[in-house]
Amino acid sequence: MSTHESHARRGPAPEISQAWSSSPGGLLDLLGVSAVVVDGTGRIVFWSPQAGDVFGYSAEEALGRYAARLLLHEEHRGLATTLFAKVMSTGENWAGAFPVKRKDGSTRLVEFRNVRLQNDRGDVYALGIAADQIVLEGAETKLALSEQLVSQAPVGIALLDTDLRYILVNPALERINGMPAAEHLGRRPRDIHRSLEVGAVEAVMREVLLTGTPMLDQYIVGRTHGDPDHDHAWSVSYYRLEGPGGRVIGVANSVVDVTERHRAAAEADRARRRLALIADASARVGTTLGVEQTARELADTAVPVLADVAAVDVLDSVLAFRRGSGHRDGPELFRALAVATARPSEAAGAADPVGEVASYGADRLITRCVHTGRPVLVPRTGPDDLTRIARDEEAAHALARAGVHSYLAVPLIAHNEILGAFDLIRAGNPLPFDDEDVVLARELAARAAVAVDNARWYQSVRNSAESLQRSLLPSHPSRLAGLDVASLYQPAQASSEIGGDWYDVIPLSGDRAALVVGDVMGNGIDAAATMGRLRTATCAYADLDLVPHEVLRHLDTLTCGLEHYIATCLYAVYDPHRHQCHIANAGHLPPVLVRPGERPRLVSLPAGAPLGVGGVAFDTTTFDLRPGDRLVLYTDGLVETRDHAIDERLDVLVDALDGHPAPLEDTCRRLLGALRRPDDHDDVAVLIAEAGVV
Repeated sequence: MSTHESHARRGPAPEISQAWSSSPGGLLDLLGVSAVVVDGTGRIVFWSPQAGDVFGYSAEEALGRYAARLLLHEEHRGLATTLFAKVMSTGENWAGAFPVKRKDGSTRLVEFRNVRLQNDRGDVYALGIAADQIVLEGAETKLALSEQLVSQAPVGIALLDTDLRYILVNPALERINGMPAAEHLGRRPRDIHRSLEVGAVEAVMREVLLTGTPMLDQYIVGRTHGDPDHDHAWSVSYYRLEGPGGRVIGVANSVVDVTERHRAAAEADRARRRLALIADASARVGTTLGVEQTARELADTAVPVLADVAAVDVLDSVLAFRRGSGHRDGPELFRALAVATARPSEAAGAADPVGEVASYGADRLITRCVHTGRPVLVPRTGPDDLTRIARDEEAAHALARAGVHSYLAVPLIAHNEILGAFDLIRAGNPLPFDDEDVVLARELAARAAVAVDNARWYQSVRNSAESLQRSLLPSHPSRLAGLDVASLYQPAQASSEIGGDWYDVIPLSGDRAALVVGDVMGNGIDAAATMGRLRTATCAYADLDLVPHEVLRHLDTLTCGLEHYIATCLYAVYDPHRHQCHIANAGHLPPVLVRPGERPRLVSLPAGAPLGVGGVAFDTTTFDLRPGDRLVLYTDGLVETRDHAIDERLDVLVDALDGHPAPLEDTCRRLLGALRRPDDHDDVAVLIAEAGVV
């Protein structure tokens, strides 16, 4: 449909309730249209002021004179007389261009529209509407050019009146809106467009009508009748149209379809966000060697960029290092390790509680994911899908109420072993999961699976080393005469650093007791095993009733025979009858003596060389340990840090022991809390002995 046809079919005309004046300079004024009335004899009886501009004569000069003689050259009068007679006799109109003679003698081509008039007495007249043909052709050319520009323009163009009703729509806008021009005309934008932004669009148009200030390159995204299932983007500009004299005609808008540019920009932005998410995951996932922490990091990374709810579920058999059943048609036990949500919702509550084990049948989507080792994508979930996602009917109803509409599960695979599944759902995000989301989720899952696998193996090794070391440490001895003891052991944070520290309390003859604390320099299961051998040897040498420095000499000889290992050790013997403590040191940190009413102090001992150096003599130091006195032995993990000098840390230890004494067990825990940090990576042994009365 052409622009002209669109205009002709604008719909019902608005009701005319009043007349109004138009400002000078309208189309008729621009064309200089004049009127001349001739009676039946050919005399001029009416002459409009504009006729003077066309023909050059004033009314006084023209009225009463024969029109043909006044206005035509002699060679044209015959034809004019014939045409005049035909109009007067038949009443047929005549239109065309005719050369006229102006007052100055020049000739001008004038466009005429001649009609017959009749008055109430039956007299007939000829009315000639005349305009300069050059001026008229110029106006017609401009009008035709404007119409062609509008109708053939590749951009959408519309004209709306001051009530924001469409009065002109070009073919390009018809195609953009997916609606014929006739269905636009007489209607407002809100009657046509589905976009929620249409109210804002009309507000912008009213502002343009009010101020006359154009609004350029307004970016709008929405859907049209022609393509209701996909978003489109347009660059829209608005201008106020004014007629001659400044009369406001309405508002024009131009619409440029920039959908491809919008989609390309959106895809580029989406790709940037994907890369940012992968980079974020690389930095955040696997920061520790904890299985649960790694799972939480993965879930937190996916929310809210990729999903509204993310869950990490690992096969229980994988965590327990049990071989799977191998059946692909049976249920699986999953342990929920992490759940992350973009916002509080029933969907989060429908997920399996973290730490709990749930059984999912072979028909469930998560089970299918781990059985096949392939992603499971459900772009649009229905009721049947939700029942195969949730753990039970109640959880499925909760997912439905939360608006869950899309689901994606990808397997966690490391070293060709399926560990579990990474589950994602969307509820608040209106977009369904697509193939690109699958690629992104698989990338995240692949990175996290390796970290989870490393963490579970780490946990296994750590548990083994810790179990070995705890099995080698002593249980609480039977009650000792005149001596109360308390001990505490805390393993290292990393499995590779478990193994070196030990302590022991050995009953001796004559109510005496040996107090031992040591540290094998090394880590891991081998260090724990070496520690066990040294502890066993210490018990054997203690049974020989040797003085402390002799015990250390024998231990040194033994350690020299152990390849690649040295150790530090404090060996003390307490005699409750004499209230004396005999102690020897092999390169270990000095113990702390705590006496009631005095500030705690480090016991001054010869440092000695570590066990395993060989050829170095050890000395025994004797001091009083009276009832109420405490002797605090410890390993270096309690005080050593990478950021402080050892003397500073020993001062902190002494300060922590100052003040009113607490029960021995509480003192052990208090020392650990005061001197240890969560990120310390060494194991700790503490042994406190308090002298009493036999």
